[in-house]
Amino acid sequence: MSPHSMIQVHKVSKRYGSTHAVKDLSFSVDRGEIVGFLGPNGAGKTTTMRILTGFLPPTEGTARVAGFEVAEHPIEVKRRIGYLPENPPVYTEMQVDDYLDFVARIKGIASTDVAPRVDSVLDRVSIGHVRSKLIGQLSKGYRQRVGLAQALIHSPDVLILDEPTVGLDPKQIIEIRGLIQSLAGEHTIMLSTHILSEVASTCSRIIILNEGRIEASDSPESLTARMQGGNAVELQISGPDEEVSARLSSVPGVRRVTVGEAKHPGRTWVVEAESQERLHAQLAKAVVDSGWELHSLRSTGMSLEDIFLKLTASEQTTMQSTSGAAGAEGDAT
Repeated sequence: MSPHSMIQVHKVSKRYGSTHAVKDLSFSVDRGEIVGFLGPNGAGKTTTMRILTGFLPPTEGTARVAGFEVAEHPIEVKRRIGYLPENPPVYTEMQVDDYLDFVARIKGIASTDVAPRVDSVLDRVSIGHVRSKLIGQLSKGYRQRVGLAQALIHSPDVLILDEPTVGLDPKQIIEIRGLIQSLAGEHTIMLSTHILSEVASTCSRIIILNEGRIEASDSPESLTARMQGGNAVELQISGPDEEVSARLSSVPGVRRVTVGEAKHPGRTWVVEAESQERLHAQLAKAVVDSGWELHSLRSTGMSLEDIFLKLTASEQTTMQSTSGAAGAEGDAT
């Protein structure tokens, strides 16, 4: 693993009886990265985050944060982590500033630094104007910001955010995503989600988890290119379907031809090939030489939704196989 890694996970498993919540996970996250943990409900995302934060011990394997092994140095790890669980750990009967003052003190911030640190984090998450309000009177979006403030107040090296936008309205989601992106570089961030647009718009790298195992780990762009082979072309053609399919399939290097919807002025076709070298020219020539009309031709790729569905095709099996563990860890996955 990279010497610049802030998070290192090596062959980590967590079992509940005979059920694996996560199995043989290995990955690393470099300093300043925003990495998204993507997977269906029950995939093991929250279990992994709880292991990283020291809330759960792994059954097997090791996890290190900022150079400290979690099981051996839990206090040192907690000093370097800011954690926002799915349900923010706020006291609804407290005022916002009093709550953050309390959090700062229990996180070991010197008394002389508490007030300026509270002021700074209130400004950072844009809730200074509600600092004197009871947390219970705030909207869910603002309570989420208070939860993020408590995770940030001790300036941690690593932020671990579990479903940070769950239950928010579209405007609040956009605001929280922008806030998370503004923290990149200064903090290493891991966030879990099952919302595809979350990782596409926020994260520099995606780790897709399914049935407690890593199915893929890459940037959204590279993952799309790799899954599609990076060589897919969409054409719109007016011609007889069977003949068009046969002719496109006969072009050298073509692996698969998929027929799409019929729409004016022709039908859509997607061609996957081993290489894109001269592919456009060869496809265009095949269509024109056959006497058909070629209305459009463009490179394309699998959407993130397509990739997610392909890699987690057994989600129903996952939900059934993890149901036995649900009683053991509740919403932990």
